Amino acid sequence: MISVLILTLNEEANLPHCLDSVKWSDDVVVFDSHSTDRTVEIAKAWGARVVQNRFLNYGSQREAARTAVNYKHPWVLAIDADETPDKALVDEITALCRDEGCPHAAFRMRRKDHFMGRWIKHSTLYPSWFVRLYRPNRISYASRAVHEYPTINGSTGALKGHLLHYSFNKGLSDWIEKHTRYAQLEAKENLRALAAGGFTWHELASRDPVVRRKALKELSFRLPCRPILRFLYMYAFRLGVLDGVPGYRYCRLLAIYEYMIVIMMKELALSEKGIRL
Repeated sequence: MISVLILTLNEEANLPHCLDSVKWSDDVVVFDSHSTDRTVEIAKAWGARVVQNRFLNYGSQREAARTAVNYKHPWVLAIDADETPDKALVDEITALCRDEGCPHAAFRMRRKDHFMGRWIKHSTLYPSWFVRLYRPNRISYASRAVHEYPTINGSTGALKGHLLHYSFNKGLSDWIEKHTRYAQLEAKENLRALAAGGFTWHELASRDPVVRRKALKELSFRLPCRPILRFLYMYAFRLGVLDGVPGYRYCRLLAIYEYMIVIMMKELALSEKGIRL
């Protein structure tokens, strides 16, 4: 009673493991952004449905995946190719989706991020919550460049199981390349948000963890010395130090990512005035 949606772009390294983790579903859709590697070939050979759509931004891609696919079941579990649901999550969603009286329009779940062969619990803002199980006709995504958030028509539940996230499966160079793209998109969104204003402090105290996480992000790009603050927040305040060497290295990578966003925001702001860095 559950369809599975996997968004892909050149994911031949991650896709086989991801597909094997959702073999319990009889409706697996690979929504592909015109990959140039063997992603589509692997998906078809496995037996998944493949739909291709030109990538504009992350919000638009998720919205297209929601509206352009005729899913077999009323519930959709949306995951990335470098994620797999653990057994507890599979058992949980399978049981609840059999309940025709379930009142919720969507469910949020936590994710365990892995680095250097282990789960780095403290260095990754765990528990961060993501809406990944939903009724397609009850949510929508705005056209946001990156870190998209759904609008949900109805109540949202919370699940105990986890997604397992392996964002370094394709190596550190791929992670840096991907986060360079994210930084460019994040810089544009941050400048747009700063121009629009509208930040409200009360959202930081929201009981909804997704709203609270969004508010923290909105606050972060308004602060000075962001790369240093990001490292200190993750490594000291969030106890990334307890994750050992992997935690230290990951927090350093997050600080570098934050610095890229800061520099790109300055570059974009200057380019609007006809000035180059």
